[in-house]
Amino acid sequence: MTARLGRLSYFFPAHNEEANLRGLVEEALEVLPTLADTFEIVAVNDGSRDRTGAIADDLAAAHPDVVRAVHHPTNLGYGAALRSGFAASRYEHVAFTDGDRQFRVGDLHRLIHRQSAPDAPAVVVGYRIRRADPLVRTLYARAYRLANRIFFGLRVRDVDCACKLFRRQALERIRVESGGAFFSAELLIKLREDGQSVAEVGVPHHPRTAGSPTGAKPSVIWRAVKDFWSLRLRLWVDRERALRRGPPILGN
Repeated sequence: MTARLGRLSYFFPAHNEEANLRGLVEEALEVLPTLADTFEIVAVNDGSRDRTGAIADDLAAAHPDVVRAVHHPTNLGYGAALRSGFAASRYEHVAFTDGDRQFRVGDLHRLIHRQSAPDAPAVVVGYRIRRADPLVRTLYARAYRLANRIFFGLRVRDVDCACKLFRRQALERIRVESGGAFFSAELLIKLREDGQSVAEVGVPHHPRTAGSPTGAKPSVIWRAVKDFWSLRLRLWVDRERALRRGPPILGN
């Protein structure tokens, strides 16, 4: 029997994803009824310069009971978009993928199934079974994973895999400071420090067919490096204070 949730909030960040947005929401509308009794879809438009925002509003107007749009007036960064998605989520389970359609919404069933196991992990994170990205991004990811393991003891095989599922109660005490690409790592580090259980599940990863990736931009990498070392140094100086820094992940 397929595991099923009572209420699920599903969100995704989107920056200049006009070619992907409508298809992703239509996919979610088709699949999510098979995964949860009640669900919501939140599109986070992170200051897009194309029609992403307008399409998100059109979809919200067409499906007002289940689709909502959140807008950043300017591009604030990947972590800031995730933060807005978490803050907008209302239900007991919260899941996200990216807006580029490199993950299938239906594959959330793998995470739901794992969370329904007897050990009932608070968080289930995906790892890409076979990464469908250019070589340079794969090399960056390997170096980043190693750095997180060495300096934070974070033993997650795919820190930035954008396919994650959380029990809402696991997030209640968590604060995250980063607004950039280090957001996911900081979130997982602080969940572990809070004593929350984390499980991993393999998920398929698909090539991007539209839009342009931004994760390998020098400015994005530099911001992640700064946030990485900021947290590491603060944990060395005053661990408890470092864990309390940043806005609450669920908003105020």
